[in-house]
Amino acid sequence: MVSSGFDLLIVSLPQLGKGLLQTLTLALYCIVCSTVGGLVFGVLRASRRRWLGVLTRTYLELFRSIPILVWLFFFFFGLPIFFGIDLPGFACAVLVLSLWGMTEVGEAVRGALISLPRGQKEAGQSIGLSPVQLYVHVLLPQALRRMIPPVINVYTRIVKTTSLAVLIGVTEIIKTGQQMIERTGESVLIYGTLFLLYFALCYPLSVLSRRLENKLRSGGEAGVRDFA
Repeated sequence: MVSSGFDLLIVSLPQLGKGLLQTLTLALYCIVCSTVGGLVFGVLRASRRRWLGVLTRTYLELFRSIPILVWLFFFFFGLPIFFGIDLPGFACAVLVLSLWGMTEVGEAVRGALISLPRGQKEAGQSIGLSPVQLYVHVLLPQALRRMIPPVINVYTRIVKTTSLAVLIGVTEIIKTGQQMIERTGESVLIYGTLFLLYFALCYPLSVLSRRLENKLRSGGEAGVRDFA
């Protein structure tokens, strides 16, 4: 029985591969959008303008207080009802996970920016750099080393959270596994395989994050060039 189960799994590997590719594609889109949006969101969160602080804090708390699953259902079922916008499941998942991931990346960026010595910003302003030049050439390059470990942790969470997309009809690896279980009845074997696949995807990112964090902690400020 065991051998027949594994034989069935081997035959079904191409189908699992398609589901895995869909998961990776979804995660990649979300990671790219979250990174780009998170950089902007983090800079805005670090701003001292009160109205920006209120807006960004409200946005942050909305995605921290309301489960991602509720947001998925709201966008997938609510947009067609209230706004007449019918998004495919994949696009809806990319949108929601990116909006959520943007807040997480943004908080990592904000934390890295506000941890920089205040003299870095003052030095850039003293030589007449514009706010954009100040962030692009002075602050963000120095904050990069500090934000990388937490941002990689966010990437790991994005990969795992893509599994929620199955609930709005996206045929990613979890949906593929469920279809295989319905057809074969091999639930333990299939879910065990999914467990190993998610572990193979996320564990290297976790290890990389820990190593970078330890390296940053042990190196302190060594290797970071002060602008002044």
